[in-house]
Amino acid sequence: MSKSTKKTTTIEASEELAMWVVKGMQEKKAQDIVVMDMRGVANAFTDFFVVASGTSDTQIEAIADSVDKEVWESGKIHVHAMEGKANREWILMDYYDVIVHVFLKEKRDFFKLEELWGDAKFTHISED
Repeated sequence: MSKSTKKTTTIEASEELAMWVVKGMQEKKAQDIVVMDMRGVANAFTDFFVVASGTSDTQIEAIADSVDKEVWESGKIHVHAMEGKANREWILMDYYDVIVHVFLKEKRDFFKLEELWGDAKFTHISED
């Protein structure tokens, strides 16, 4: 397998993983879901950020749990690391190629994560 073929496979896998994350978020009615494609950003350490908000600490925990369940059921992938679940204000989930951020709305507004990575390609997921 050539290097370019291998890279394409990796990119497709990370895109699929990001879609599973979005599906898990949607299952628990996450708000303002944004997929940030980091592949064209210099010095980016991941392929995608997926960011969403919840209205309560209970909801952001439910969103994180739903993402974890969806990713496992769809791809048999375990989260590498999860932080913030005890505080339930900003939960970060690391799947290596996809980093998931689930915020309380006030915390998301405060940290302005999307502004830090303005060079990324943004896809806003519509709420149905």
